[in-house]
Amino acid sequence: MRTALLVTLALLLSWGGATAWAVNSAWSQVGRVATTPASGHIGDTSGRNTLMVGSDQRSGLTKEQKKKLGTGSAEGARTDTIMVLHTGDGDPTLLSIPRDSYVEVPGHGMNKINAAFALGGAALLSETIEKATGLRIDGYVEIGFGGFADVVDAVGGVRMCLAQPMKDAMAHVDLPAGCQTLDGKNALGYVRMRYSDPEGDLGRVKRQRQFLGALMGKVATPSTVLLPWRLHSVGSSAATAIAVGEDDSMRGTAEAMLGLRAVSSGTGHSVTVPISNPGLETPAGTAVEWDAARSAALFDALRTGNSLPADVLPAS
Repeated sequence: MRTALLVTLALLLSWGGATAWAVNSAWSQVGRVATTPASGHIGDTSGRNTLMVGSDQRSGLTKEQKKKLGTGSAEGARTDTIMVLHTGDGDPTLLSIPRDSYVEVPGHGMNKINAAFALGGAALLSETIEKATGLRIDGYVEIGFGGFADVVDAVGGVRMCLAQPMKDAMAHVDLPAGCQTLDGKNALGYVRMRYSDPEGDLGRVKRQRQFLGALMGKVATPSTVLLPWRLHSVGSSAATAIAVGEDDSMRGTAEAMLGLRAVSSGTGHSVTVPISNPGLETPAGTAVEWDAARSAALFDALRTGNSLPADVLPAS
């Protein structure tokens, strides 16, 4: 009996050590970017807000990879996905912000919100969101085109069910209706497509949230998190694909991932900034106009830790 207990203890210690090695090894590979606004962050607001960005950054991709993924060769970087994950005071909330939202970009006047990233990177985007929402941005996670595809491939693809066929030449995607496992290339097309979507950018926001939930569910399966070698493989693929804020801690980032996992499993809320006009004509082109009153009520609830307004929650 004593020998069995000693063997069990030794195995548990070995597993714990291997798991710690896998986690620390992955964290050491994560990139860092400057995220502090030039004027400094606004004062603390309730809970913790992590800005999550999917960029069309193409640096590091070979010509062959750009062709395979259908990314094009545009210079610079813009944001295809902008979300704020709110945690720490009740159930987590994942707030999607349409990339074409028409807001004030500090120092640059009114523009689409994704222009902030192109003009001043993560720091200006953080400042823009803080000014527009009144929410302090406490953490940051960014992933580019190639990195996104690598993560999906590292977990063996993600199963999605399409009600209708999906074909979009701009996003390089051609998928039949029905349930299927998407590899990195097709997953990237799935979350990027908007020109063939009747809802445009708003339709893409819904698909991004849906896919993110399915991806987090795949990443968090026991076969990944309980096997150190598997955790190391997936963790390394994810780590080299993402960047976090220069001052972000492993603990804070891990808590954000747990919050994201909770939202994807149904323990939390997934909402979009309320819209009054999805086709607003502006000097910057057709943009998305927020519903001033409803969006203000939503931001106020998140700032103060109060219940979300019923009219922003998806119908049950």
